[in-house]
Amino acid sequence: MGIHRPALALLICAAAFAQTPALTVDHVMRGPGLYGYEPTDVRWSGDSARIYFKWKQPSDPVLKPRDTYVAGRDGSGLRKLTEEETQATPPAAAYSTRDHKRSVYALDGDIFLYDYHTDKARRLTKTIEKEDNPKFTQDENRVAFTRANNLFVLTLENGSIEQLTNIVTTPPADAKLTESQELLKKQETGLLDVAKQRALVKEAEEARKKRDHPQAPFELVAGQTLVRLDLCPDEKCVTAVISEGAKGSKRSNVPNYITESSYPEEIPGRNNVGDNQDRQRVAILDTSTGAVKWADSGMKLVEGKVREVEMFAPLWNDAGTKSVLLQRAMDNKDRWVLALDAATGGTRVLFTDHDDAWIQHPLDDRLVWSQNGDNVYFTSERDGFGHLYAVNYDSGATRQLTSGKFEVTGIALSEDGAKLFLTTSEGSLYERHLYAMSASGGARTRITMEPGNHEAVVSPDDKWIADVFSYTNRPPELFSLENRAGSQARKLTTSPAPEFFKYPWRDIPIVEVPARDGVRVPARIYKPANYRPGGPAVIFVHGAGYLQNVHRWWSQYPANYLFHHLLMERGYLILDIDYRASSGYGRDWRAAIYRHMGGKDLEDQVDAARWLTSQYGVDARRIGIYGGSYGGFITLMAMFTTPDVFAAGAALRPVTDWSHYNHGYTSNILNTPQSDPEAYRLSSPLNFADGLKGALLICHGMVDTNVFFQDTVRLTQKLIELRKENWSVATYPVEDHAFVQPTSWADEYRRILQLFEANLKK
Repeated sequence: MGIHRPALALLICAAAFAQTPALTVDHVMRGPGLYGYEPTDVRWSGDSARIYFKWKQPSDPVLKPRDTYVAGRDGSGLRKLTEEETQATPPAAAYSTRDHKRSVYALDGDIFLYDYHTDKARRLTKTIEKEDNPKFTQDENRVAFTRANNLFVLTLENGSIEQLTNIVTTPPADAKLTESQELLKKQETGLLDVAKQRALVKEAEEARKKRDHPQAPFELVAGQTLVRLDLCPDEKCVTAVISEGAKGSKRSNVPNYITESSYPEEIPGRNNVGDNQDRQRVAILDTSTGAVKWADSGMKLVEGKVREVEMFAPLWNDAGTKSVLLQRAMDNKDRWVLALDAATGGTRVLFTDHDDAWIQHPLDDRLVWSQNGDNVYFTSERDGFGHLYAVNYDSGATRQLTSGKFEVTGIALSEDGAKLFLTTSEGSLYERHLYAMSASGGARTRITMEPGNHEAVVSPDDKWIADVFSYTNRPPELFSLENRAGSQARKLTTSPAPEFFKYPWRDIPIVEVPARDGVRVPARIYKPANYRPGGPAVIFVHGAGYLQNVHRWWSQYPANYLFHHLLMERGYLILDIDYRASSGYGRDWRAAIYRHMGGKDLEDQVDAARWLTSQYGVDARRIGIYGGSYGGFITLMAMFTTPDVFAAGAALRPVTDWSHYNHGYTSNILNTPQSDPEAYRLSSPLNFADGLKGALLICHGMVDTNVFFQDTVRLTQKLIELRKENWSVATYPVEDHAFVQPTSWADEYRRILQLFEANLKK
């Protein structure tokens, strides 16, 4: 009696799986040495025939920079370029002419010109001083760039250079002459003829310089730094984004103990939330006289105070006739799209965004001009999701171009300006696809079809797409395809090491967990094939807060994806949820943690633990939790405030007290410690450490420049003072916030495994 074919196939698969060696921590923590390096900096040749990108092989040293590669769009000719060839490749980020035939860009402190028709680069400067931010002038015959805090213009025909600004740094107070020193100087020129003659020569030289360069100096006073300079299209002015340093602000430096010198060194750090913060303003400098005007913020005096805002660099349309800029309130509850009159410094509001919590979206700092220069594209969460809008420069009339329960996460204009290429999550919040839409709005055509994530770069002729694509169990690879619906993609790269393909990495299913308030929370569930009721479970908490990790593409936490397979082999059921505050689900989901981190987001973890018990029979006494950064913070809050839910937790690089974290992230969610102390009290684990019952592991890199190692030091002291016993700390002397060395990864996850094995399998 023969074996039925489907049954035979199952037996073959089972036999293959049985022959697969069991996973080890050392194996899965090889990082990119196992799953490969993602192709980055993808760009096209001028004729749309070749694709250039940065890449490296899994066998390359960890700290080795990526090399530049090239491949034909048909998949042929893949090879690594020499250093000399790399210098001549198209730039990944550049400023192009209006016909997109040439680009200028900065590389290693010099300015280069790239010709897309010859596919050749030409060096324009070769200096010790750094040049930056090159752009074509309106006539496209010259290039404006920044050098030594001033704007210069280089004529392409003959290479001549002209300085258009006179920006100087105010000399320190002790450089000025005292009254007695001025007296002696005057006496010297009156008594000695040679001193008088030298003074006259110097005065004549200064007069000549002033005649040849009549711009009055613009002095950067103490605390001011230049962010960027841009030449106005009519060349009558230069806009300068100036950062004004916060007075009295105190910054923390990060000690680095493992150094080449063998002596401890300090890495410059940041200040803490609530401290005085830097802000940006826009100055407008007259290129003839040097006279200065400041762009008007439009903020009025209210109760003796002017609301603090910051401005960003103006953006001109192609014709050089209209300029817009973004302005944000320093508390990030309001954002404005402003029209700028560079001649007067006056501004006019085109669009206003307000959020009682805070404004945030992946593209909320992006403005794009339409081809005709009459409309500006931008995104807003005004209707609850991040959608595309267009505002008319003259009338201020605003149109919403996309709508629905999805988000727009990428915008690009076609070569002819007739179409917009959008990356969105319509169709499925768990996927990202490229769509084409008329520049005026309307129906969209989906270009990419394969489920997963697509990071598409359209070719110069708009006919092809270079696509970095990934799926749940397939790391990112570079593909090329025609820019039309249903076209067949060609795979250009294979990034993982050969042994990666020897293990059956799973396509992890997505489920929805019912929360106590009726909301259904997305989650990925890693369930062993032989899981039985009464077994252990682990909940993984992704980091960053505002990040999506439940989706159908390669995880931003690949080490955890692989580690969860190891845990499954050992009988654990794992749940990875997109708790409240995660990105991709709209404004209300994002802002659900306003004024209480460790509130709704932690409730979602607790509800997930109880759901695992009721749905899969998980032993409620054998549930662990772990995560890094924000995930480490949630782990601490779980272990301290819901100690009867989680038997063990591993908090990696955790925030322990939000009043010691940075301003930009924290003040959005919790306001400031001085204005909203209760929000900080409720949200900081240090205040609840006495609640610890289960086993706790804390892991932290000692040169973490994001969440300072001090957070773990302070929590350690608190646990000592509370006489807590069932906890431990592992430190990593050479690691920053994101670990790099495979040995560090392996040590950390070996300890996590030991924690769970010792406490969840009793």
